[in-house]
Amino acid sequence: MGARRPFPGELHRGCIRQGPVGEDGIMLNTIRHAVVTGALMIAGAACAVDAPQSPELSAKWSGRTVLDLKVKDIDGKEVSLADWKGKVLVIVNVASRCGYTSQYEGLQKLAESMKDKGVVVLGFPCNDFGGQEPGTEAQVKEFCSSKYGVSFPMFSKVQTKAGAGQSELYECLGTQTGKLPGWNFSKYVVGKDGKPVGFFGSSVKPDSKELMEAIDSALKG
Repeated sequence: MGARRPFPGELHRGCIRQGPVGEDGIMLNTIRHAVVTGALMIAGAACAVDAPQSPELSAKWSGRTVLDLKVKDIDGKEVSLADWKGKVLVIVNVASRCGYTSQYEGLQKLAESMKDKGVVVLGFPCNDFGGQEPGTEAQVKEFCSSKYGVSFPMFSKVQTKAGAGQSELYECLGTQTGKLPGWNFSKYVVGKDGKPVGFFGSSVKPDSKELMEAIDSALKG
């Protein structure tokens, strides 16, 4: 029998079942790795979905921004996003078992290097895609801090997908940008006034030119 095809979503997870040991097995695993890498690149380039748009949603969020919202931090404490009024926010849906999880390192560097300029990274754990954030908030916190030294604000797990249970934060961002995350590590840049100025998919790295240009533009706004 030939090698099985990956389960749906397995390519996105960046994890594959290793083949048999030996020359044939090594070659098969090499081919699989190339396929996975290519699939991740394709998926990352298209990691956005159209957000629902309706007169009701438009009316709900007219004149309101993310700064009007309260969320729970990773320890379960209620926090007002208005605490960061006047700052440029980079809002990211994160996951611990994703092919993009290593972006935590870049996000931490971004947070540290741009802090004095008024940029704040906010991480929202999310289990929407591939079940890649299955742990508790305490487990997420331990993972982020021990493996990547994350010190930027982290929050309780949220649902980014539209529908029942969706976080109001992501309903607001989706309504105002027309885009919702299609995978983990999607990024919104939000201006000092709380209005989103850009959406970037998973494959856009924290130090990428396009993301940095959006941040710089928001800082000048």
